[in-house]
Amino acid sequence: MNAQIVDELELPFEIEEPATPFSPVVCNSPHSGRFSPASFLAQSKLELSTLRRSEDTFVDELFGDAVRLGVPLMQAHFPRSFLDVNREPYELDPRMFEGRLPAFANTRSLRVAGGLGTIARVVGDAREIYGERLPVDEAINRIERYYKPYHRELRRLITRAQQFYDYAVLLDCHSMPSNTSSLDERPRADIVIGDRYGTSCAPMITDIIDDILRGLGYSVLRNKPYAGGFITEHYGDTAAGFHAVQIEINRALYMDERTYQRSGRFEYVRADIARMIGQLATETARGIAPPRDGAEKRPPHPATVAPQASELASPLIT
Repeated sequence: MNAQIVDELELPFEIEEPATPFSPVVCNSPHSGRFSPASFLAQSKLELSTLRRSEDTFVDELFGDAVRLGVPLMQAHFPRSFLDVNREPYELDPRMFEGRLPAFANTRSLRVAGGLGTIARVVGDAREIYGERLPVDEAINRIERYYKPYHRELRRLITRAQQFYDYAVLLDCHSMPSNTSSLDERPRADIVIGDRYGTSCAPMITDIIDDILRGLGYSVLRNKPYAGGFITEHYGDTAAGFHAVQIEINRALYMDERTYQRSGRFEYVRADIARMIGQLATETARGIAPPRDGAEKRPPHPATVAPQASELASPLIT
């Protein structure tokens, strides 16, 4: 699907769920959204094609076979340049806004300093998104209407998996440009696995993913240059049974980065990602103890979960 301009974000995100979940794995694609509100483009001084430079184009499609393999898939429909859910909820740059930010806002993080807070200041090679300051209410509105409902649903998915299986495995799915910058022509690895240097995910799970991908012929690095963003850090609580790992796929493997078109290898990469998800789902399911005596049976899973309109009304950085 190509990028689209919409009057309203009627479906800010989507959750596709299998009729029968097969494992504790949950897939999440927070940066593949391609529906840009017209009001956002009116505020921006950049063309849509430039704003898309921070987009994880087609990642939702690369992981799209997760559902038929018994794994839920959550995906944002709004673009990262509009709102980044892979940040703290109030990671905001006061220089961007007209008015006073809430006292609890995190205005001093490295991500804010780099222009990549919850509401990004820059995109691509440090291109300023806005021509003038935004009202503070605009930031609060995006956070309340889109960010918070997104994370409520993501937390629901992984909590449900953990309650039934005793642990959950969150795959946070991303893509990366083929070079670190226009000045760096060194090719990157095909895939980077980020587990916050072993703190967000049990080594066994990271090893499984690494072994599968290497077995499929990909060059794989761990944690460099991407160790995992807010989602990986926030949801990765191994002591409580929550494991989170970030996967970054080199865009040159499956698309033309200049035209935003799928390349001839797209379907091959998608098939390999499906193999990885399927094997991970199988192996983690085998390693999970049966439900404790008296534990509730697995709850029914609707095909699709989406927020209602009434609910919506109320170093390198990933």
